[in-house]
Amino acid sequence: MNKRAGLFLVLAALAATPASAGPWDAVDAAFGRPGVDQAQGVRRYSFPRSDLTVTLDGVRVRPALALGSWIAFQPNGNATVVMGDLVLLQEEVNPVLSRLLASGLTITALHNHLLRSNPGTMYMHVHGYGDPARIATAIRSALDLTRTPTTRSTAAAAQPLGLDAPALDRIIGAKGAANGGVLQYSIPRRETIRDAGMVVPPSMSLATVINLQPTSGGKAVTTGDFVLTGQEVAPVLNALRRNGIEVTALHNHLSQEEPRLFFLHFWGNAEAVQLATGLKQALNETKLALQKGRLVP
Repeated sequence: MNKRAGLFLVLAALAATPASAGPWDAVDAAFGRPGVDQAQGVRRYSFPRSDLTVTLDGVRVRPALALGSWIAFQPNGNATVVMGDLVLLQEEVNPVLSRLLASGLTITALHNHLLRSNPGTMYMHVHGYGDPARIATAIRSALDLTRTPTTRSTAAAAQPLGLDAPALDRIIGAKGAANGGVLQYSIPRRETIRDAGMVVPPSMSLATVINLQPTSGGKAVTTGDFVLTGQEVAPVLNALRRNGIEVTALHNHLSQEEPRLFFLHFWGNAEAVQLATGLKQALNETKLALQKGRLVP
């Protein structure tokens, strides 16, 4: 056999050999969509409830504002830690909860984010540890009990923002990102957070989140959650109420975290600049990674 023929056979064999599976291929297959890689090895999957038409104060709530289910995976040795938050209609809560419990997953919180919304939505926090493909299959089985879309759509992400993002960035002191017609801020805490002794990065939803959705004439609605230590709760509550921003929920997401954290949800409907100013006053009462009005790099 000449060298050219030998090289051809080698190349043909390589082409016929299936590529080795990536570490997240089985999870992608279970969810029917690829995840997005985050810092510190976290892999995050998003499931916007675009099937729902939710209104509050006459405003249709966009999925990116307050209707985004998500699941995040964090490798930990030979296993994976999984955390997530599922947006559910009230009638979906107990069927989903039973399915998750039967699969060995833990429910760490069940609560509202919004008040007066129609229809009412609930938010279920999920925690698991083990084989990521097995956990993903279990969560997908629970999602199949709802009308949560399982196909990924890029139409919502392309919606125009309609807000003066640079002006709002200057007030908040952080850089927002446009997503589905919503301006989103994610601001981590300064200290390291641990749960059961394991470091939990901000990408596992331990960052303060502020979302702003335009309405008309420079106005907007806002919602999200502050991640707070116990001593920060009262000052932030007072700052929000002084600025006409409603407090809608206060609760925990985790069970063994250090330091102990509280998650405070809010709702505002006013001029976008007014909302941002009030939210910045609340941010100033926390130990978030903000320094002299700017996000610490």
